[in-house]
Amino acid sequence: MDIRLLLDRPTAAEREAVDRVLGSATSDWDGGGPSRADGHVARGGRATRRRRHLLLPALHAVQDESGSISRGALGYICERLSIPPAEAYGVATFYALFDTGKPRAPVMVHVCDDLVCMRRGGAELRIRIEETLGPEREGAGERSWGSSPCLGQCDRAPAALVHTAGTGYETLAPYDGVTSQVTIGQDRGELTLLRRAGVVDPASLDSYRAAGGYSMLDRAIGIGPEGVIASLEISGLRGRGGAAFPIGAKWRGVAEAMGPDKFVIANADESEPGTFKDRVLMEGDPFALIEALTIAGFATGATKGFIYVRGEYPVAETLLAGAVAQAYEAGLLGRDVAGAGFTFELELRRGAGAYICGEETALFASIEGHRGEPRQKPPFPTECGLFGRPTAVNNVETLVAVLAVLEMGAETFASIGTERSKGPKLFCVSGDVTRPGVYEVPFGTTLRHMLDLAGVGGSGRVGAVLVGGAAGAFVGPESLDMELTFEGAGAVGAGLGSGALIVFDDETDFGPVLARIARFFRDESCGQCVPCRIGTVRQEEALVRIATGRTIGGLEEERTRLGDLARVMTDASICGLGQTASTAIQSAMRLGLAGAP
Repeated sequence: MDIRLLLDRPTAAEREAVDRVLGSATSDWDGGGPSRADGHVARGGRATRRRRHLLLPALHAVQDESGSISRGALGYICERLSIPPAEAYGVATFYALFDTGKPRAPVMVHVCDDLVCMRRGGAELRIRIEETLGPEREGAGERSWGSSPCLGQCDRAPAALVHTAGTGYETLAPYDGVTSQVTIGQDRGELTLLRRAGVVDPASLDSYRAAGGYSMLDRAIGIGPEGVIASLEISGLRGRGGAAFPIGAKWRGVAEAMGPDKFVIANADESEPGTFKDRVLMEGDPFALIEALTIAGFATGATKGFIYVRGEYPVAETLLAGAVAQAYEAGLLGRDVAGAGFTFELELRRGAGAYICGEETALFASIEGHRGEPRQKPPFPTECGLFGRPTAVNNVETLVAVLAVLEMGAETFASIGTERSKGPKLFCVSGDVTRPGVYEVPFGTTLRHMLDLAGVGGSGRVGAVLVGGAAGAFVGPESLDMELTFEGAGAVGAGLGSGALIVFDDETDFGPVLARIARFFRDESCGQCVPCRIGTVRQEEALVRIATGRTIGGLEEERTRLGDLARVMTDASICGLGQTASTAIQSAMRLGLAGAP
């Protein structure tokens, strides 16, 4: 695309789509009609640039309206927000869901070809779609299609995401359009985190309140911010993502930070292949997330929050948007929340297909209207986060677990699990299993028991389990008695990560599996740091050479090269993407899995 965007003009529909997000233009300076002052004075330059955070919503508005982002539309957005065209183009092309090329078919089908879908009929689905729509991204007429990384529908694979110009996104999982029920399981006792999912009406605040909703906000107000944070510290609740940081310490850090402006963010950009637990929570219990985030704002002193929801989750986005609107109408968001005298505003932001934006500082950059590139730490987000202000970021499961701490009491919560891994935990089980789904179990449950709950499919015998998703590690049948805890996973060289358990039977050829993991990290690297930008490419190239018998210097030399790349990426990459890009591949090599180098 030629980046001289301002030479082209938007269509009337594109202009209206942008204006719905930014408001009407008022002057020639920002793309509107002439005014008396034009040619002599321009107003609002700094104020306009402060609205750069609306770039992502404006790009989504155009894409939803037209199916792609034309030069004229991008140029109009640049005029409205005073953003240099080259910078706006760099942002638009950063995200996989944005199409900035030539006009495309009105209907675009994104077909998942990632780890789980490739095990559950994904290849056959692609053949059927190609027979119907023609070659990938070349289909003529009303519909076209293209391959996509994991869509977060691993429990209902194979899956596709359909975008229709003028309508937006629709998930088809499985692709034949037959809606399947999500398996919600448990080990023993009553469900805690998932107890309302599938029970309450996710579109009704009244239904949520009838099931006890918002009673924990009342309790939080009763014990005050210090009481909430102290409860979290006693509970031992740690983040339910890769870092597993103590939540009490994180919230206290923001609460004690200087300055009047603070933020809390729900990281709902769940993009780890094999992970879909946050989707289930948002689709089944969206008000719980809003209540928990409101408590986070109250406890930390933040007056503004964001929910950054994955772009591939249209159902969750719709339900959350409706839930936020109902919460405002009921006085549970805004000024004087629940009559308690504190202010908390909440805004929903949609991602656009970038795995890296699950990293908290890349998420900040995305909300701010920049490319989703991670930042060096320190400073840490609790001191300098979104817009340079103290910020607490937690994923959806972690925030819902805060409600559990307040409901059952910190000591009771701490009594569940083990010394370092406390409380109930959600695991996403998929792959070669007969009952894929989200399972709530106490920390300390064994991997073997999880597989008993989900049922091993395929040959009926386990070949390996990828623990933690694409960024995790393979463990073999000899590790099935490992405890699913932070310390238990670490003892076998793995990590729980986001709670994904992808099962492969003993007839699996792991060569294509490892190649797909390598391609995923190559595609998802933001390209900011050299170790990750170059290392992920070289890693994939080495695996392709090995698979095709075109090794450089023989197999042992290629294995050595892969080991060297792994060490460099792990030690020198800026963020967790590069640091874990080789973990699964190296673990497969150590285990000697069939098809591994």
